[in-house]
Amino acid sequence: MKGLFIASTGQNIGKTTCALGLFSGLFQAFKRPGYMKPVGQEHVATKEGVFVDKDVLLFKEHFAITDPYAQMSPVLVPSGFTRDFLDGKIALPHLEEKILSAFTSLKAHHDFLLIEGTGHCGVGSILGLNNARVAQLLKLPIVLIASGGLGSAFDALALNKALCDTYGVPIVGVILNRVRPEKKEMIQHYMRKALQSWNIPLLGCIPFDPLLSHLCMKDLEALFHTTLITGKEHRLRHFMHMHLVATHVDIFDKSILPGQLIITPAAREDIITAVIKKHWKHKEKFPQGDLRLGLILTGERSPSALILDALQKANLPMLYITLHSDSALQKIHSFTAKIRTEDVEKIKEAIEIASSHINFKEFLRILR
Repeated sequence: MKGLFIASTGQNIGKTTCALGLFSGLFQAFKRPGYMKPVGQEHVATKEGVFVDKDVLLFKEHFAITDPYAQMSPVLVPSGFTRDFLDGKIALPHLEEKILSAFTSLKAHHDFLLIEGTGHCGVGSILGLNNARVAQLLKLPIVLIASGGLGSAFDALALNKALCDTYGVPIVGVILNRVRPEKKEMIQHYMRKALQSWNIPLLGCIPFDPLLSHLCMKDLEALFHTTLITGKEHRLRHFMHMHLVATHVDIFDKSILPGQLIITPAAREDIITAVIKKHWKHKEKFPQGDLRLGLILTGERSPSALILDALQKANLPMLYITLHSDSALQKIHSFTAKIRTEDVEKIKEAIEIASSHINFKEFLRILR
């Protein structure tokens, strides 16, 4: 039985993007690859009402995996779990047994298992289940995913390697993610040189992909804890541009771009009307086309009935929040979009960009 544990060097590195590419590529060499996330921090409810790690749901549904949720996502860490653990209400041997039992069951049905960790190698240490320890428990080597820099990326790798060394877990490869395309060749060349001191190969250098960082309306619903008022069928619409509007309407009208999220006070009906007119004008010229616009309306004054009716007829996605526009934009800029199970466009993009920049020949060599 072959298997591999993947972890990142920090938060928001793009580990799941790399995992999607790796898992997709495994079908070239294995008939029955399987997936597991032993410890999950962010969980969601399935259609059956079962709580599982969100990435497990993504992999299970996209790749049509038939394994039970309990085996793919054996341990969840919901709110209050850590306190219960420290109070002695939850025992570490019990958690380890759940993970080992799930792993053993999956081994019986797969010829390779990709095990995805949670965050960097130290995550879960307070429970005695950090990624290095779980990899040790499962007797699996680790591939580390690092952010696409050079010096800072290597420093982060060194910190994570130190913990892996403590647990005697070998790191068999490194993948760099979100590398600036114009720096890709240089970073790839020098990172290989740097990794030679550890005798660890560079398995991939994945360029930054703007689409994977674009927010969709469903992300914004989650961020602001609200729901779309109009255009609800466009929850998965992605936005390439953010535009906070507080200028004269004539100036703004010339700056409306396709794929633009417009943030403006609900009281600025002149701005909102200009967006609606731009939408209809484009529709007249291109009946099958769409500017793919979206709106966040802000402030204490809620949208008028007239504006709501016009937005509904245009089927433009809009949500309303009572925050000031500046505060809304700050929250958006500090938010990192994650790949959602239902966001097929992003999943396909992640698989394509990751799998095409991972050296599977080298990857399969290290597994022999």
